[in-house]
Amino acid sequence: MRTLRSRLTSWIGGAYLARRMKQGGQGGIDASTLALLPEELLTHFRRDGLDPEPLGEDDREGPGLRKVSLPLGLDAWIVTGYDEVRQVLGTVDAFSNDFTSFSGTPAALRKHNPGGLGFSDPPEHTRLRRILTPEFTVRRLRRLQPRIQEIIDEQLDAMEAAADADPTAHIDLVSAFAWPIPSLTICELLGVPTEDRHEFQRLSTDRFDLLAGVEAGLGTVSDSLSYLEGIVAEQRRDPGDGLLGMIVRTHGDEVSDHELLGLADGVLTGGLETSASMLALGSLMLLQNGTAHERMRDGDAGDVDALVEELLRHLSVVQMAFPRFARRDVEIGGRRIASGDIVLCSLLRADRDEGLGKALDAFDPERGKLPHMAFGHGIHRCVGAELARMELRAAYPSLLRRFPDIRLAVPQSELSFRKLSIVYGMESMPVTLR
Repeated sequence: MRTLRSRLTSWIGGAYLARRMKQGGQGGIDASTLALLPEELLTHFRRDGLDPEPLGEDDREGPGLRKVSLPLGLDAWIVTGYDEVRQVLGTVDAFSNDFTSFSGTPAALRKHNPGGLGFSDPPEHTRLRRILTPEFTVRRLRRLQPRIQEIIDEQLDAMEAAADADPTAHIDLVSAFAWPIPSLTICELLGVPTEDRHEFQRLSTDRFDLLAGVEAGLGTVSDSLSYLEGIVAEQRRDPGDGLLGMIVRTHGDEVSDHELLGLADGVLTGGLETSASMLALGSLMLLQNGTAHERMRDGDAGDVDALVEELLRHLSVVQMAFPRFARRDVEIGGRRIASGDIVLCSLLRADRDEGLGKALDAFDPERGKLPHMAFGHGIHRCVGAELARMELRAAYPSLLRRFPDIRLAVPQSELSFRKLSIVYGMESMPVTLR
């Protein structure tokens, strides 16, 4: 029971720490543990390739939501309809993100939760977001644009050099392209010294891997938080031109070191895994679709922008929003959610809700822009959405222009997708460049 409780509370409180969740692996999350979670829940974390598993006919109880029972006597609601998801995420007074305020939260989980925007409620959330948001406006982010392009070009140069050295070699687009671009961009944003960036990438990658088990995962989180504490201390002593330095210069002691740590950790957990998965899966979509490939490679800024939005909607790599806890009894989609119930919003299924348009299960490069939940909604909508868009709009065309003949090196059936994950993605993607 203690192991299960640790598993559930780690999942609820540290959802976005999970890079991948597979059956098997010594000390990891095995089939016996997963078997205790209801199938009605697990099916929302599985996909068939890029598409969600189909729901059964009885899998909807009322419009767009279904109640499920979790172990330990917890009740949860899975919300799948676009309007219902929007209502939950937008109703601040009825739902809480601060799980540590609920009784029974283990001390170990409190220790490893840095706070920040993701797990805080107003008025604390309002104050922190007001501090952070100005650093993520389009105007402020433009200062990063040249460096982002340099990072992309450096990765493409390295891929080209590897292909020149061995024309028969396969390049892993995940490790050579998708992961380094957001990781190095975050290094620039946070002011990580050049000599520390290899170690920073290791820590930021390992913390999403739960194959070693929950305790090892929390240990890696602790290591990465300790490293970020050093970055915060350095920026406090000598503020640089990055995100933390700008906040220190602007707000001074109004922001504590603990709050700076939470903000830095939120940038890492919210901006690395999600952007890396979008870069990998989006590239796969572009290699599969000739029209999209051509428009992304040769189109103007408007074409690129519309294609990026359709990729974000169709892929919705963050499959579930942060869990919410009902503060009071509330009605969603005609159903009564009781105070204390857990509410899980499926962003993936909301983005394919038939009420938004026709044939939304398909990727359509001609569709144009539709509203979507890829970055969430409401006060907890991803503050780094514009940074992610900036990376995607630069990276996809650069890849296809540099390597117009890029193609998969193996059949798609041989690609390894994550089996059960909150942030969906791929383990590797071998390609040939010429």
